[in-house]
Amino acid sequence: MASSLADVSWKVLELRARSKRSGSVYEPIKSINLPRPDGESLWDKLDHYYRIVKATVLLYQSPTTGLFPTKTFGEKPKAKVHDSLYCAASTWALALAYRRIDDDKGRTHELEHSAIKCMRGILYCYMRQADKVQQYKQDPKPSKCLHSIFSAHTGDEVFSHEEYGHLQIDAVSLFLLYLVEMISSGLQIIYNTDEVSFIQNLVFCVERAYRVPDFGIWERGSKYNNGSTELHSSSVGLAKAALEAINGFNLFGNQGCSWSVIFVDLDAHNRNRQTLCSLLPRESRSHNTDAALLPCISYPAFAVDDEALYSQTLDKVVRKLKGKHGFKRFLRDGYRTALEDKNRHYYKPAEIKLFDGIECEFPLFFIFMMIDGVFRGNTEQVKEYQQLLEPLLQQSTEADFKKGYPVVPKYYYVPADFVELEKKNPGSQKRFPSNHGRDGKFFLWGQSLYIIAKLLVDGLVSVKDIDPVKRYIPPQDQRNVSMRYSNQGPLENDLVVHVALIAESQRLQVFLNTYGIQTQTPQQVEPIQIWPQQELVKAYFHLGINEKLGLSGRPDRPVGCLGTSKVLMKSHSSACYSLALILNEAQIYRILGKTVVCYPIIFDLSDFYMSQDVMMLIDDIKNALQFIKQYWKMHGRPLFLVLIREDNIRGSRFNPILDMLAAFKKGLVGDVKVHVDRLQTIISGAVVEQLDFLRISETEEPPEFKSFEELELPKHSKVKRQTSTPNVTELEQQPDINVNDWKNRPTYEILQKLNDCNCLGSQAILLNILLKREGPNFITKEGTVSDHIERIYRKAGSKKLWSVVRFAASLLSKVVDSLAPSITNVLVQGKQVTLGAFGQEEEIISNPLSPGAIKNIIYNKCNLQDEREAVLQQELVIHIGWIISNSPELFNGMLKIRVGWMVHAMKYELKIRAGELPPVDLYQLSPSEVKQLLLDILQPQQQGRCWLNRRQIDGSLNRTPSGFYDRVWQILERTPNGVIVAGKFLPQQPTLSDMTMYEMNFSLLVEDMLQNIDQPEYRQIIVETKLCLPLQDDMTSFYNTPPLGRRGTCSYLTKAVMNLLLEGDLKANADDPCYIS
Repeated sequence: MASSLADVSWKVLELRARSKRSGSVYEPIKSINLPRPDGESLWDKLDHYYRIVKATVLLYQSPTTGLFPTKTFGEKPKAKVHDSLYCAASTWALALAYRRIDDDKGRTHELEHSAIKCMRGILYCYMRQADKVQQYKQDPKPSKCLHSIFSAHTGDEVFSHEEYGHLQIDAVSLFLLYLVEMISSGLQIIYNTDEVSFIQNLVFCVERAYRVPDFGIWERGSKYNNGSTELHSSSVGLAKAALEAINGFNLFGNQGCSWSVIFVDLDAHNRNRQTLCSLLPRESRSHNTDAALLPCISYPAFAVDDEALYSQTLDKVVRKLKGKHGFKRFLRDGYRTALEDKNRHYYKPAEIKLFDGIECEFPLFFIFMMIDGVFRGNTEQVKEYQQLLEPLLQQSTEADFKKGYPVVPKYYYVPADFVELEKKNPGSQKRFPSNHGRDGKFFLWGQSLYIIAKLLVDGLVSVKDIDPVKRYIPPQDQRNVSMRYSNQGPLENDLVVHVALIAESQRLQVFLNTYGIQTQTPQQVEPIQIWPQQELVKAYFHLGINEKLGLSGRPDRPVGCLGTSKVLMKSHSSACYSLALILNEAQIYRILGKTVVCYPIIFDLSDFYMSQDVMMLIDDIKNALQFIKQYWKMHGRPLFLVLIREDNIRGSRFNPILDMLAAFKKGLVGDVKVHVDRLQTIISGAVVEQLDFLRISETEEPPEFKSFEELELPKHSKVKRQTSTPNVTELEQQPDINVNDWKNRPTYEILQKLNDCNCLGSQAILLNILLKREGPNFITKEGTVSDHIERIYRKAGSKKLWSVVRFAASLLSKVVDSLAPSITNVLVQGKQVTLGAFGQEEEIISNPLSPGAIKNIIYNKCNLQDEREAVLQQELVIHIGWIISNSPELFNGMLKIRVGWMVHAMKYELKIRAGELPPVDLYQLSPSEVKQLLLDILQPQQQGRCWLNRRQIDGSLNRTPSGFYDRVWQILERTPNGVIVAGKFLPQQPTLSDMTMYEMNFSLLVEDMLQNIDQPEYRQIIVETKLCLPLQDDMTSFYNTPPLGRRGTCSYLTKAVMNLLLEGDLKANADDPCYIS
C-alpha cells in the first residue's frame, strides 16, 4: 500500500513539475524528501548526482569565463565551444531535477547559474569576434569565421586559422539550439539589445550552412586530414535544427517584447532541409558514415523529419561503426591510435590506410544511443547500451565516495604491440581505456552526457524537461513555443493556396473582365501596398544592425517563394516601428501603419530574355505553386500574388495566359488547389508574425520603400491586343551575310552595310565585328555599339527571333538572375557542375561560387565555339537547378553535370528527331522549348531506339549504371599498375589506401578518369566494358557459364576480340566466316 502511494505521489509530482510560474516556465515543487517507488528519497538520489557533477564537471569550470576546459590538467587550459555546451547542458539538466524540491539548499540556483555563466561565457567570446561575423556574412571562408576554441580563463584566441580548423558550423548551431532550450525552461541568458542583434547575426551565418563546407565536429574536414573542408550532414543538420528552434523565438523569454524576437529566412531553412535529405545517410563525400550523425539525427538536434531516413542513417552508423567498447568516429580514423604521428597536424597521402581496423572506439556514443532510446520509448535499446556501457566505465578514487565516481573514458585503443595481431584478426585483441579518470583527467563531454543519460534513465528528469521546445516530437505534433509567433514545423494537410490577381492598369482590368477574369488594381487594394521582393530585401537589411558591434544586418540575399508568402504589418509608436508579417503565399507587409503585399520574384521585370517567353512565366508560376504546396510548413494558408502586366497579353502570349487564369478561376492549377479572392478578404485569414527590426529614434528619418504603382494611362483608352505573331520561320532567323566575308573588311564598309541592312541577325554579326575591333563605346548611326546591340536585343525579343536574341545577349554579357543559387541546388544534391563548350576545356564547380565568378567562367569557357552557347548554358543551369530540386531521380547515375555535354545531347536529340531532314537549330528554340527538350533527354532512353542513339545520349549525360563505381574499385584492387582510360591514369595507390569503395570521392575520381574521352558513345562503351570485365582468378565458373546473356562467355570473348582488333593484332581475312570489315 505504501509503495503504491509513493508511486502515485511521484506521478503527481511529475505532473506538477511542469506547471508554469510567474516569470519562468516551471513552478518549483513544494516537497522535501519525497519517497521514490524504489524506497530511496528524491533528495538522496539527486544528492548522488550533485556530488558527481561537482567533482567531475563543475570543479573544472573557469571562475572567470564560465567555460569548461577540454583537458582538465596542465597549464593554460583551452576550452572548446562544443564541449562546454554539453557541460552546461548537464548542470542545467540536474537543475531541472532539483526544481522538484522546495528546500534544495540553493542547489537549483547554483546549477542554473553555472549553466548561464557558461552560455554567457561563450557569448562573450563570440561577441569579441563580431568583426569576424561581419566578414563571414559577406564571404564565408575558414579564414573569416568565429573561432571554436578559446582560452578557458580569458576567452582569448589561442590558435590562428592556419593552426586550427575553426570553421565548425555545428558548434555555433548547437549554441543557438541550447540557448533556445535553456531560455524556454526559464533561464535568463540574453540581457540587452546588443546581444539580441548579435544572435540575429549568428542566425544569418548559420542560414548558409547548406552551401558552406566546414571542418565538421572532429575539426579535421575531410577524412584524409589534409586541411580540406567538406559539406557535412552533421553540420547542416544541426543548423537546420537550430533555425527551426530559434525562428520566431523571444530571447528575453516571457519577459520579452517584439524587438527581442529572432527571425529566420524560411527559404534558407528549406534549403538546409533539402540539403540534409540529399546528403544522408552519408556524412560527407569522404565519410560514408560517421558517428557525428548521432547527435544530428537524435538528441539534441532531432534534425530528420523522415522516419525512414532516420532509420536508414542510424542503421548504417551502427552497422559500420559499432564495436565492443563504443563506436568508431569513422572508418580509418587515426585519432589517438598507436600508429598516428602526434608531431604532425596533417596526414600524408595514403596514410589513413594504416589505421584500418585499429580505430579507437568511443563509449560516448553508447550514451547517445541510451538517450535516443529514452526519447523514443525504446526500453530494449536503453537496456542494451546501458549493459554495454557499464563495464567500460572507470572509477575515480575519492575519499568521501565508497566506490569513487563513475568516469567515462574518452576512448579505447589498441596498444602498439597488438596492432598487427588486431589487423590480422579484427576484434581479437584487448583494448585499453584512455587515461581519463585518473589523476584528475576527465573527458568532460562524455562525463556530461553520461549525467544527462542517467538522469533520464532514473526518471529524475523527463524528455520534456530537457527538451522544452519539443525537438523530439514527430513533426506533425510540433507546437509553437509561444503562440505569438509562427512555427515552420511540418504540417500534413490538404493545402489550398490563396491567390490574388492584380492587373497593372484599369484598362487591363476591364479587358480581362470581358473574359470573366476578375482582378484588382494597385489602387483598388489600397491602403494595402504591393512590393517587389527587392524592397523586402531592403527592409530586411535593417534586421540585426548594430553600429557598436560593427554589424550591418541581413546580407543582400534574394527572398524566395516561401519568404514572399507572408504578410507584414507595421504598427506606429514614438520610439520604434513594429513590423508584423502575415504569412501567406505572396508576401504581405504592413509598414509605418500600412499593410504591404510582396509578390514573388518570378514577376519581377528581368533584363534577361527568358522573361520574354510567356510559356516560361506560366511554367514558373506552376512550379512556384507546386513548391509552396510541397514545402509550406506554417500554420495558416499561404497567399500567392499574381501580377498581370499588359505586355503579358500581347500577340500570341494572350491565349496561354488566358488559359492559366481560367485554371485559377476553376480552383486547380496542375495538382495544386487554389482559391482566388479579393486581397482584402484573403488577408483577414492570414497568420501574423511580429517583426520589429525597423526600430528608429524619433529624430531619424524612416526608411523609404517603393511600392508597385498602377500604370497611368489616358482615360477611356483600351488595351490594343496585337494579333498573334506567327511562328518565325528558320529562314527569317538566318542572317544574310557571312562573318568570314566581313571580319577583315574596313570599318567604314561595315558601317555602311550596317546602315543598309534590315536583317537583325546580320546587324548583330556586323556589330560583333565592330565590338571586338573598336570596343563597346564606338559610335554608330544609332549610338554606341553596345546601345545598338541592346536595341537589336529588344527588337529580336519582341519578334521571337530567339537565335538573334541569344547572340545579342551573349555580346552584351547578360547574366540571368538566380544563377548562383541554381548551381548551389545541384551541388547540395551531391553532384558537381562543369561549364564549358563540348570538346573544350571545362571548369569544374564543386563548391558554391559568387555570381561574378560564375559569369567569368561562362564568358571565358562557354563561347569558344559559338557565342550563343554562353547564354544557352545559363538557361540550362536554371532549368537543371529547378529539375534536380523537384525530380532528383532524373539525375540518377550522374555525378557530374556537364552542361556543355548536355548541349551536345540536345543537338543530337534534334538530329534524331529530324531523321533525314536538316535538324532544327537548337538556338532557334524558345526558352520553354529548350526546357522541354532538356526534360526529354533526361528521361530514361526508350528501348525502341538503336544502341548508337542511346549511347550517344547516355554518354553525353555522363550517366552510369548502378554498381559501376563499385566495379571499378574491384578492378583497381586487381591491377597493381592502375587503370588508364584515354590517357588518364588512375593509380592503385594511394587511391585504395586513401579511399573506400563506397566513398563519393572515389566515384568522382573515376569520373575524372573518364573526363578525357571526347566521344559520348565511346565513353558509354567504356562504362559498359568495365561492368563486364571478369574478376575471378579461378576460371572454373567461367567455363561453366552460359554463352549468352548477362556476363555470358560469348559476350566476354566478343569484347576480347574487339579489343584485339582495336589494338591491331588481328589480320583481316576474307575467308573467315566471322570477317569484320
